[in-house]
Amino acid sequence: MQDNLDKIIKERKDRQRKAGIAARKALGGETAARYSEIIVNRLLAHPAFAGTRFLFSYQPFAGEADITAFNARAEAAGKTVAYPVCKSQGIMYAAVPEDASAWTVDRYGIRSPAEALSRVVAPGDFALVLVPCTAFDGKNRTRIGYGAGYYDRYLPQCANAVFIAVAYEIQRTEPIAFDRWDVPMDAIVTEEGWY
Repeated sequence: MQDNLDKIIKERKDRQRKAGIAARKALGGETAARYSEIIVNRLLAHPAFAGTRFLFSYQPFAGEADITAFNARAEAAGKTVAYPVCKSQGIMYAAVPEDASAWTVDRYGIRSPAEALSRVVAPGDFALVLVPCTAFDGKNRTRIGYGAGYYDRYLPQCANAVFIAVAYEIQRTEPIAFDRWDVPMDAIVTEEGWY
């Protein structure tokens, strides 16, 4: 019976994931840039940002909300910003590139810290973790990623962090498919506000 339920949830997630990706790609460059700027300003004003020394962010990919300006402003404010390094079998860790040349493109096509030129940050050091998503449920503060489970395996290790998913409002889907191992967010931010 559990296998059948898992299959139903996976199929719903796949549909919701595809719909969320298509919706964000359909926004258009100018609209996406305007919404991303609003999202960046909301993140910069969040209390968890002011109180953190170490934060875990991401490099935008495939139409995700562009938080590049947030990352730059965090670094300019003296915060240490780490980014995901995705290994095989859903294993991820956080690394800080030592300089502008310490970047590579991973097997998914995502800009990522080059392992040999970056330093690892322990998950327990983060006070703020930004999480990308393909779709989200604002009412339940849950998200769908790309399906490999990297964040759902990593986030439980970040015991001291506030988890914020970043998305465009158009990616909102309620109710969203949710597995028992999915990690709920503390908040979700969009151009329209906070959940």
